[in-house]
Amino acid sequence: MASGRQLSLVLVIWWLNALLAPIATAASASTAGEAGEAILHGEIGRQNNQSLLWGAYRPNLYFGVRPRIPKSLMTGLMWGKVETYTDFQHTVRYTCEQNEGMKGYGWEEYDPRRGGIQTIHDIQNGLDLTTSFVKVPGGAHGGSWAARIKGVLNDDAPKDQKTVVAFYVTQEGANSELETLPSEDEHGYEGDVTLKGHSESLGNYKLVVTKGEGVQPKSDHDISAIRGPGQTVVQSLTYPEEQLWQAKPILFRQLKEGVDWLVENKYDVQDPPPPWQVYMLTNRPGTGNVHIVQKVFEGDFEFDVIFSSESAGKELTSADLSREVEATSESFGERFSSVFTPKAPFTADNFKRFARSMFSNLIGGIGYFYGESVVDRSYAPEYDEENEGFWEETAEARARNQQALEGPYELFTSIPSRPFFPRGFLWDEGFHLIPIADWDMDLTLDIVRSWFNLMDEDGWIAREQILGSEARSKVPPEFQTQYPHYANPPTLFLIIETFVEKLSKAANGSLHKADKEQLSSQQDESVLATASLDNPEVGLEHLRRLYPLLQRHFNWFRKTQAGDIKSYEREARSTKEGYRWRGRTPTHCLTSGLDDYPRPQPPHPGELHVDLLSWVGVMARSLANVADALELTADADQYKQILTAIQHNLDDLHWSEKDGCYCDATVDDFEEHTLVCHKGYISLFPFLTGLLKPDSQQLGKLLKLIGDEEELWSPHGLRSLSKTDEFYGTAENYWRSPVWININYLAIVQLCNVAKQEGPHRETARDLYSRLRRNIVDTVYQNWEETGFAWEQYNPETGNGQRTQHFTGWTSLVVKIMTMEDLPPVRSVRDEL
Repeated sequence: MASGRQLSLVLVIWWLNALLAPIATAASASTAGEAGEAILHGEIGRQNNQSLLWGAYRPNLYFGVRPRIPKSLMTGLMWGKVETYTDFQHTVRYTCEQNEGMKGYGWEEYDPRRGGIQTIHDIQNGLDLTTSFVKVPGGAHGGSWAARIKGVLNDDAPKDQKTVVAFYVTQEGANSELETLPSEDEHGYEGDVTLKGHSESLGNYKLVVTKGEGVQPKSDHDISAIRGPGQTVVQSLTYPEEQLWQAKPILFRQLKEGVDWLVENKYDVQDPPPPWQVYMLTNRPGTGNVHIVQKVFEGDFEFDVIFSSESAGKELTSADLSREVEATSESFGERFSSVFTPKAPFTADNFKRFARSMFSNLIGGIGYFYGESVVDRSYAPEYDEENEGFWEETAEARARNQQALEGPYELFTSIPSRPFFPRGFLWDEGFHLIPIADWDMDLTLDIVRSWFNLMDEDGWIAREQILGSEARSKVPPEFQTQYPHYANPPTLFLIIETFVEKLSKAANGSLHKADKEQLSSQQDESVLATASLDNPEVGLEHLRRLYPLLQRHFNWFRKTQAGDIKSYEREARSTKEGYRWRGRTPTHCLTSGLDDYPRPQPPHPGELHVDLLSWVGVMARSLANVADALELTADADQYKQILTAIQHNLDDLHWSEKDGCYCDATVDDFEEHTLVCHKGYISLFPFLTGLLKPDSQQLGKLLKLIGDEEELWSPHGLRSLSKTDEFYGTAENYWRSPVWININYLAIVQLCNVAKQEGPHRETARDLYSRLRRNIVDTVYQNWEETGFAWEQYNPETGNGQRTQHFTGWTSLVVKIMTMEDLPPVRSVRDEL
């Protein structure tokens, strides 16, 4: 972690601003000290935004750069081989797709504040493509950036294979301009291509696509006089803004225009032009909001894309790019080794390389999304789900199609999977941010704020963020509409707890001081990663601003997801703390995040869900911690009382002594409280969320369930459902047997906590922790080695990765697991299980 001394430049700027800025800057602060904190908070926030403005924030593309600004400059990379006339139609790459002939792809190292290196193993195209991306701070618009695109043919590819590469550039927004400067040769560019642009948010800028290195193919065909002998070509076009994201259709439309012209005017069936020349655009540079820079290479190739902000002063060069790539790589390696230090038995170089890749792909999957969302705010009475058979009534209400577009909204978030889930998911995001918070707490806070900025006046946040037409293109229509009575596990509260814990540790150390001996004229970008911890008063200001939003979300949960305790004369110490997920059907409870996990049948308005009660407990605990940090004693006491009531009700309403686990509750034919037990992840939730004490009477039976090979234990991790359950492995089998890394992570954390505290279950927990930690890491690592991918879930029998590939969202929690303590059992306790 960076020390307070490292913030020297930030503090100097703060000090100068404090002297020179108008008093109105801190008008809302009631004391001089509060004014200083507000100014420092604002200055750090400004620098943080500058540092994070640009990035590879289009994770749905193999490579795409944009700023965190609505309606702005966006870029993307396309490529494909052209050995035959049909090649390019089937091999062009742009958006990440499943099963597209890849042997793995992704970031080998990545820091959103500096850049990184990505390698794409495109087996079908016989090509390894590397994209090196760096950012150079300076000026008033987030600095400049550059990328190096390098293609190396595989050993089994023809040495003269032709590859078409297109760099796609768009500029949205009113009062913006983008122009490609003309070429000396009307048919194309022999050297660099230069684009000049302007927008209100970016000022003036220049984007250069260099000539680069590589053989440009030659042709003696008579169309060479029209298409050129293989130079770079550019088409500058104007399209409606709502179509700009459709790069591949636009490219193919322009290519078809050229092919049609050839057929009508020049094509001779007896003497056809080579395929690569057919798929060359006609050179038409100029002004427009779409610019396609196209190159054709024979064999290996390399070229640079260099964006220079005029406000930064000096324009970047390829030499600058080479230097920055080396420096960024070295910086990442050093920092990664200090932040994520693997513990035994995962200290070998192969595990370190694996950890770097997993984390880089997680943090490299952060994106910026902007657009409208589809929401049904009809508040139909059926959505109250008060009647038996309510799922049929709600289906009829949804069928009335009362949804409408809302927004536009913006979201800065990481994503579960670039090819399949390239958008924000509320319950995934809390898990994503657990490792990211260790790397960059201020980036994490930016993402948390972005999510809470989406919250409506009632306190609702849509569980799936499908913002804009591009995002919706990846989602079937039946899943696009969001409903303001649907919840999702509030995992962001886990991050709030992490922040409060880190902030408390920072505050107990020395507070920041300007150290004159370390004053520097160069800003250290990594310092901003811990600015809110190195300056605890700034961290507290973050909490003050988030606290009302956290409260509103908590109150929305308790109101909209309330369960019925009183009507069924349930015996519980609290008549308030019982909850049920809205949105249930007989086969799914999508809002819980556990989709097809078995629940009581048929659904009933008298149900109570143990996982939801546990999540509300997490929220209450988190809010109590925040209130304590802000010295709001009365609030803290209130949330602690709610937490205590929840802990009591978990036992009163959901514990089954007969089954030895926690269970969902419903009512029987006589409208009396009854438990329905499907042993699995649901059964563990009070333990997984840390709501059980080490000496809990229930804990021993839960540990036995965890360690039983006939129930949840497998060589590859904990099964989502017990092998003895009648629904094990049936139907969709999404959460009915597979191993999920997020839940296993929670189990490993809690096992570690129990293993390190005095209590009757310490040795059992220690044994389970050591074995489960090893099983999970080995399973994910072996699949990564064999397939090149992390996977959404893993088969409990074979360990094979399943469902979505390149699932580098919460599967990347394996990095955290590798860095946890090695606690080998003092003695074997397997017989006791």
